[in-house]
Amino acid sequence: MKFLDGFGEQAYALLRIVAGLLFLAHGVQKFFNFPVAFPMPLNPMLQAAGTIELVAGGLIVIGLFTRPAAFIASGMAAAAYWIAHGSQSPFPIANGGEAAVLYCFLFLFIATRGSGIWSVDAAKK
Repeated sequence: MKFLDGFGEQAYALLRIVAGLLFLAHGVQKFFNFPVAFPMPLNPMLQAAGTIELVAGGLIVIGLFTRPAAFIASGMAAAAYWIAHGSQSPFPIANGGEAAVLYCFLFLFIATRGSGIWSVDAAKK
């Protein structure tokens, strides 16, 4: 589709921002029960996950320290998959872990690509 050829950087920036906002929303739900209550009490592992979701998600949204934040978020999503979903079935469609797998590889991609345009990192250059 030739008409989209010139919009790769903008599309990547939107991907980074939206992925960061969705990840951030998981932390907001854990700590603030918004927009719906978190379905279980927070143990130390869920508190750590929520902290990573809030901090890394926020940093990814604004594009500050994007590579390390995305790398940590990717690792947390991989751990979440194997701890919460992988023990039920090895197939993401069967164990409800599709979102964790997508976050893992999406954030790994962002970690390799960097913040791109519309970011604090790009503004510092």
